[in-house]
Amino acid sequence: MVDWGVDERKLVIETWGKINVKVVEPLTWRRCLIVYPWTQRYFGTFGDLNSAAAIMGNKKVAKHGIIVLNNLERAVHNVDDIKNTYAELRVLHSEKLHGDPNNFRVRFWTAGRLVLASQMGRAFTPDVQAAWQKFLTVVVSALGRQSH
Repeated sequence: MVDWGVDERKLVIETWGKINVKVVEPLTWRRCLIVYPWTQRYFGTFGDLNSAAAIMGNKKVAKHGIIVLNNLERAVHNVDDIKNTYAELRVLHSEKLHGDPNNFRVRFWTAGRLVLASQMGRAFTPDVQAAWQKFLTVVVSALGRQSH
């Protein structure tokens, strides 16, 4: 369980409300596959991922990116119970797909923060960054840990 300050919760929710998923998706999810090519190994059925141009134009990558961001939105709206919100996704990623939890860190911590900072400019204050760091840490933990 995470203790959220009123301001932290508010900053995460308000920031998310300013995000245009269709603008942010190519910058986060696709960026992750380009900058961290080892993350591509889980997406062999997505077709051509051999270049940045191929990834940017890949419809399956784009569709999955929207799914990822929609699931992140679920966490925003369930900030007090992210672990249970992601219970099914956690099982899917750990037991069926055998995903590497470090890929979640790369995707959300690195690419996500870069995109937030670039989209928000000066509004991406240290307080906003700290709230999102905490939020994304909880998201990564919820996705990457299978409870037995």
